[in-house]
Amino acid sequence: MTLNSPVRVMLCDDSAAARAVMSRMLSSDPGIEVIAKATDGTEAVAQLTAMKAPDRPQVILLDLEMPRMDGMTALPHLLRVAPETSIIVASALSQRGAKATMEALRAGAVDYVPKPTAAAGGMNGGQFQAELVAKVKGWARMRRRGPAIPTAMPRMAVPLAPALGVAAAAGTLKPRIIAIGSSTGGPQALAALVARLNRPLGVPVVAVQHMPAGFTTLLADHLNRIGALPCSEAKDGEALLPGRFYLAPGDRHLLVKDAGQGFVAQLSDGPPENFCRPAVDPLLRSVVAACQGKVLAAILTGMGSDGLAGSRALVAAGGQVLAQDEASSVVWGMPGAVAKAGIAAAVTSIEDIAERIVAAGGNGRRT
Repeated sequence: MTLNSPVRVMLCDDSAAARAVMSRMLSSDPGIEVIAKATDGTEAVAQLTAMKAPDRPQVILLDLEMPRMDGMTALPHLLRVAPETSIIVASALSQRGAKATMEALRAGAVDYVPKPTAAAGGMNGGQFQAELVAKVKGWARMRRRGPAIPTAMPRMAVPLAPALGVAAAAGTLKPRIIAIGSSTGGPQALAALVARLNRPLGVPVVAVQHMPAGFTTLLADHLNRIGALPCSEAKDGEALLPGRFYLAPGDRHLLVKDAGQGFVAQLSDGPPENFCRPAVDPLLRSVVAACQGKVLAAILTGMGSDGLAGSRALVAAGGQVLAQDEASSVVWGMPGAVAKAGIAAAVTSIEDIAERIVAAGGNGRRT
């Protein structure tokens, strides 16, 4: 198998229609080859066991709700047979689906794709296809590059890479708030980041992760378990306290308002930006206004360019932006856009971003 060979994928879903649609979407990309299909976990484990290591899929798309053997039951068996394979779970857009997704990520799945509802255009939507292809190719690329990323979410590590060209000297800013934006691959990146924020911060941390409603509540709870900072989903009108991590709720923009002696969260039902709600750009615009530009932002792995416009405004106001490097990003879209625009103070790894946040935030002011 060469670096230029197509990504080998197995589909495991009890719905023949779902398998057909996903197979067609993936196969439309010349860089992906669907090599196996299974109707349930039992069949997937049997097929994977029968394959020789060089012929195994690099990525498995695993439905969580199936008869005979469901995805959660199959997950540890699949990882035992092929620990080098990235497993992306397919989840229903429901509270039950969100809970199962977070359990799967803790158990070793690397990512998830939410199955769109009929009201959202179903699986025939272009946005679903773009996300599906990006995640499959992104996680396969991460595996190929190595060293392998541990699959269990709390233990994720990313390869350290040297900082690239920078726009300004990082580390001199005394921020009043820290803002983070992420999308594809973001739950893993946020987990890795939060786990390394292990010293007190004198400023609040606010974050946007592109995720549906319901999923963000459980992600915030997960982050709260693994880091030293208390993490929660932001609530409308609540004070943003130093040393705490606030995640934008799904389907609501998170804005920051100056309250005189501190900051408060404001949730907005405003229109999506960059096809997303929550989106990173509205958050960054709000912190620029609330903090007079005294902001340190980090743009992490994700598709598209959400966060670029907000980052431009932030840097113009005197703030600084860190961009996750390509080597450690599942998809180098959002951070890549910032890096290529020449406005990043550093283009670097999750470990280094965490260190810079701790160094800057530890000296931050509460007012």
